[in-house]
Amino acid sequence: MEPNVHFWITERQSFIQRLLQWTELLDPTNLVISIEKIEKSRQLLLTNEDGSIHDLEDHRIREAWKRSLSTVHPDNSKLIPVPFRPAALLPFTAPMVFLSLVSVKNLKSMILPQLSFYTYSTAFNVINGNASYNRRPYESILLGAGVIASTTFFGLFSRLLLMKYPLKNILLRETSPIIILANVSAMNVAASRSLEPMRGIEVMDKHGNVIGYSRRAGTKAVKDTATSRVVLFGTSALIPEVFSHFFKKTQFFTRYPQSLWTLKLSCTFLVMGLMVPVSFSMFPQIERIQCSKLEQEIQSATEETELFYNRGV
Repeated sequence: MEPNVHFWITERQSFIQRLLQWTELLDPTNLVISIEKIEKSRQLLLTNEDGSIHDLEDHRIREAWKRSLSTVHPDNSKLIPVPFRPAALLPFTAPMVFLSLVSVKNLKSMILPQLSFYTYSTAFNVINGNASYNRRPYESILLGAGVIASTTFFGLFSRLLLMKYPLKNILLRETSPIIILANVSAMNVAASRSLEPMRGIEVMDKHGNVIGYSRRAGTKAVKDTATSRVVLFGTSALIPEVFSHFFKKTQFFTRYPQSLWTLKLSCTFLVMGLMVPVSFSMFPQIERIQCSKLEQEIQSATEETELFYNRGV
């Protein structure tokens, strides 16, 4: 069994335990680990798979799990490209979220932040999604291009409408861009991973034996991940706006109005730094599902009452 899958199935963690685990996996040093070190860590885990699960107090074993879980995809055992590893999400998307919400007066100033954010989000979602179903390279490319174009359009069109027809209610005017960002981010997840509910993803028993492919499991995996993105980007965009609202009323802002952008950018990084592990911990990486909730052909193929599938990140 793939070590990462074995780990997530065996370690039935609570939300707090997952949060602490993700805090380690999101360490920025996981972006600069050499391939040689990753291979050595994987070899250590593969040679003593059962023992390594129960030896988490051993520093070498703990470090090996950290490297494996943060850099290797659990479905195909391939290395995740450095810019799209979970630890890269914060440094890449925080500036994009900040720039996407900056008030501008023309379309040109809006396009690049929106296009950059949804391009990166699409690639991140595809690479870190479930990879157990069959797909051809050109399908991923065409799907990704379509998702980037459509979500960027929806993000821009909504902002343009707000610019042309400004809302009179101050609260709605301030929060509308945040609501748009959160919902289009969820739409981006659903669209970029739309093949999972269509073709089905692998469901397995507790020993890692594949029972079949389930569209229902694929639908749940995408839905849960989209929910976590709404929480991540919605909260990360809302809290800096709240801080900015009160900051504008201070004398410091009157004397140094340019300090507002420094505050918002710093606050965005801080809140996202807290929310990324929270959002990743909302649902288990390898989720459990009752066999009775799956397709009839899967139910008839096993006597297990509980099966597992990779939700993705």
